[in-house]
Amino acid sequence: MKIRLFLSSCLLISAAFAADAPKIPSKPIAEKKELLFSDEMTGSEHDKRWHRVVDTFVFEKDALKGTQTRVKDTPSKDGKSIITAHAAVYGLEVPTKDSVVEVKMRFDGCTMMDVEFDDRKYTAAHYGHLCRAQIRLDKVTIMDEREGSQNLIIKELRKDPAKKDEVNKLMAGKSATFPVKLEQNKEYTVTVETVGDEMRVSIDGKAVAFLKSPGIGHETKSKIELGVAGQSGWFDDIKVWNAAPAK
Repeated sequence: MKIRLFLSSCLLISAAFAADAPKIPSKPIAEKKELLFSDEMTGSEHDKRWHRVVDTFVFEKDALKGTQTRVKDTPSKDGKSIITAHAAVYGLEVPTKDSVVEVKMRFDGCTMMDVEFDDRKYTAAHYGHLCRAQIRLDKVTIMDEREGSQNLIIKELRKDPAKKDEVNKLMAGKSATFPVKLEQNKEYTVTVETVGDEMRVSIDGKAVAFLKSPGIGHETKSKIELGVAGQSGWFDDIKVWNAAPAK
């Protein structure tokens, strides 16, 4: 009985994802152009375009290890503010518009790993957040943050419970979630294609997620960030290409 209930729950969850999610293009949406960046994570010297954003990341064992250390809200040293819980984030100063990002990921106890695009000069979204692809063991979510969760107007509206319906309307279509089945301590090659206002995610060559939304088409994605939430995750062998729409 318990097994039947579990399977029914899984089917309901998958059906919910499928009902709300757009169709995933079977073929790549981007054509790779010039290689903008590549790092196999080996050796002791690394490109100066890498930089700390939110603790904690280290290069070790010929890979990049991220561990969330801001796991709960804590008072600042001077007691005047609160340092909020946050995923570990490592930044890469490689400006793009349309791109293909390919990186190997391995969950090592963490619950989420992601590839994010930002524009710090864009002030209508919190911290210039534009869009991202979040990978979890059971699902992949693509988010248009510029027009959705990180949009400052929406963040302000969310403070008023009476505005819930308005917020839901504004958030409609700004993210899409698709089921996957991944394992801890197994390496996967994740490819994130961004062309115009479309983003497509593949894992080990299989297309798993897609979203078309205005914020993805932001003209200047000034940086790429890698994130890890909960315990640790490993990134390796990252490549970033300029891209054009696939023919």
